[in-house]
Amino acid sequence: MARKLPPFAAVKAFEATARHLSVKDAADELCLSPSAVSHQIKALEGYFDTALFERHGNRLALTLTGRAYAGKMTALLDAFDDSTRRVREAGHRPFRVISTPGFAARWLVPRLDRLSFGNRVRLRVSVGAPDTDFASNDADLVIQWADDPVPGVVTEPLMESARYPVISPELKARTKVREPADLCRQTLMHDETMDAWGEWFAAAGIEPPVFPCGPTFPNCELATTAAERGQGVSLAYDAVVRGTLAEGRLVRLFDTIVMPFVIYSVAYPEARADDPMIREFSSWIHAEAASEGVTPKAPGAVHAAKA
Repeated sequence: MARKLPPFAAVKAFEATARHLSVKDAADELCLSPSAVSHQIKALEGYFDTALFERHGNRLALTLTGRAYAGKMTALLDAFDDSTRRVREAGHRPFRVISTPGFAARWLVPRLDRLSFGNRVRLRVSVGAPDTDFASNDADLVIQWADDPVPGVVTEPLMESARYPVISPELKARTKVREPADLCRQTLMHDETMDAWGEWFAAAGIEPPVFPCGPTFPNCELATTAAERGQGVSLAYDAVVRGTLAEGRLVRLFDTIVMPFVIYSVAYPEARADDPMIREFSSWIHAEAASEGVTPKAPGAVHAAKA
């Protein structure tokens, strides 16, 4: 069915006047003369065959009908303005992503050239857990640790991963690590975020050593980097270190693993869920994870927590 819409110029004049409750201020905003704005308002009132303003001398007040219509028009015009701005900027605006340093360096950056607008990604790393307060973090999308729901934020679980010990080739050549029990005599890298050496030794059927028996780092990436430098053995996430293993900078030790769980998720504002760049980036990164078989067992699950 064809839409029956009033003249757009008249709607703009009415909405601006309703916000300012002043024909003169509306005229200044719209770069029109006051008489032109008054003419447009009268045209809109004629279209509806009802008064939208009450006039008391030089003072304006909205009628009940005008007040209801003004509220809807302001919301619609704001949305129209936002959509128009995004379309105009789409060809050149940067896409801002926040990530942990480890995920950025070991997983995301090596793949960005496969994203259609990868040259416009502005990547910022977060020392701790990435901030999902999109009102203040100046980001379009965040790749966060785990998948805990956040009010007003869409959270899409991205990957899950088993963990296993890794060691540098040089250190492996110098030490006699032939079976899991040999790790009790090695320097083990620990991380504060979710240390799992106890679980790994239990899965291997070995009484774990008395902890700590090595340095403790704020996160698994620093622990894995230390192992890569030959400082000891780290319990790394398979999904993150596959590239490092393929390059020969780390070597996996043993088949025993700690069972997988969600380690990274994609998060973005619920209000921008239809943003084309967010949708394309999300589809791309999920496809990249799926190609490596590291997506969660229930792919596509989305959390949109309410405030």
